[in-house]
Amino acid sequence: MEKAQETLQAWKGRVEQELDRVMAFWLEHSHDHEHGGFFSCLGRGGQLYDDLKYVWLQGRQVWMYCHLYRKLERFRRPELLEAAKAGGEFLLRFARVAPPGQKCAFVLTRAGSPVKVQRTIFSECFYTMAMDELWKVTGDARYQGEALDMMAQIVHWVQEDPAGLGRSQLAGTPASEPMAIPMMLLGLVEQLGEEDEGLARHYAELGDWCAHRILQHVQRDGQAVLENISEDGRELPGCLGRHQNPGHALEAGWFLLRYALRKGDPALRAHVIDKFLLLPFRSGWDPEHGGLFYFQDADGLCPTQLEWSMKLWWPHSEAMVAFLMGYSDSGDPVLLRLFSQVAEYTFRQFRDPEHGEWFGYLSREGKVALTIKGGPFKGCFHVPRCLALCEEMLTILLRARAPPPPPPPPAPQ
Repeated sequence: MEKAQETLQAWKGRVEQELDRVMAFWLEHSHDHEHGGFFSCLGRGGQLYDDLKYVWLQGRQVWMYCHLYRKLERFRRPELLEAAKAGGEFLLRFARVAPPGQKCAFVLTRAGSPVKVQRTIFSECFYTMAMDELWKVTGDARYQGEALDMMAQIVHWVQEDPAGLGRSQLAGTPASEPMAIPMMLLGLVEQLGEEDEGLARHYAELGDWCAHRILQHVQRDGQAVLENISEDGRELPGCLGRHQNPGHALEAGWFLLRYALRKGDPALRAHVIDKFLLLPFRSGWDPEHGGLFYFQDADGLCPTQLEWSMKLWWPHSEAMVAFLMGYSDSGDPVLLRLFSQVAEYTFRQFRDPEHGEWFGYLSREGKVALTIKGGPFKGCFHVPRCLALCEEMLTILLRARAPPPPPPPPAPQ
């Protein structure tokens, strides 16, 4: 018990300090004071190398700023809230490609003109997250209305008719379900229902549907989490069916742990820890160089993706959250050891002590492959979200373990 207390206390100090350094990087370098929104294409020292704006990352940064403002006292600063509101207004003005249609762009010019659209739901999902979190910190009903309207559109695309996404239905395309779809929806169910019992009840059935769909990705008699399965919950043939993403499985794991906590289901919690935390870690951790492989093949064949053996920032961020959350829920010391193992590797290999923030892309051996700090997919999200969530969990754990105060001295006779 005393050893665990020391471990938790040490990590709390390191995580807090690192979160401050990471946020200082984005606050200094990413704000577009002329057009609104945020720059994400930033070099090692924060220099801008491209002024395109990615809607995923705009929404994520708005959400991140609001979450910090709402959850951690030292971030309750006016400049953080004002930057979040400016980012939200940029999204309101420019994210949709052809208003009043709900489809959002993937890439915008600096001034907000659409450049590219993806035939997925993810720009819309991060738009929804941003709007709902803005509503929570400002009380401005416009933002909640935007979030709920977009959520209704996303659910329609996923459960009823995907035609509005613009994907061609070709005869040879397998009817597959990537795990990312129910994962994102489950995250939105939690986001919209947090601190609102009415909305939590409204989305409860959808949350159950999402959890069921994610759990179906445990295949091969419980021995593999597969990234893509058929719509009826079976393994797909070929490379698509054998594809594994350990970091994604771990992220799904902590989404499911939160769901199990809301449902009060300890059996589900134990299943999730076994299949979505321990199983992908055992297969995904590189025994030679450390770190999580980016992609794997369930049959042990060579993956076709060129980056399969690289070590990326976000799977390690998700692993830190997953193992600390698993430990918080279960008290299993194995999970605390795994958190420390992943966190030690991550802090040693990814963080940049000279310029702040983390490198995103390492070789298998752990050497920096790309010196950029941000780009089309890396922005102000996975790293600070990981650090903020870990800080919140560590604070709760330490408070629960703190010795009771000494009794007051006896009253004088």
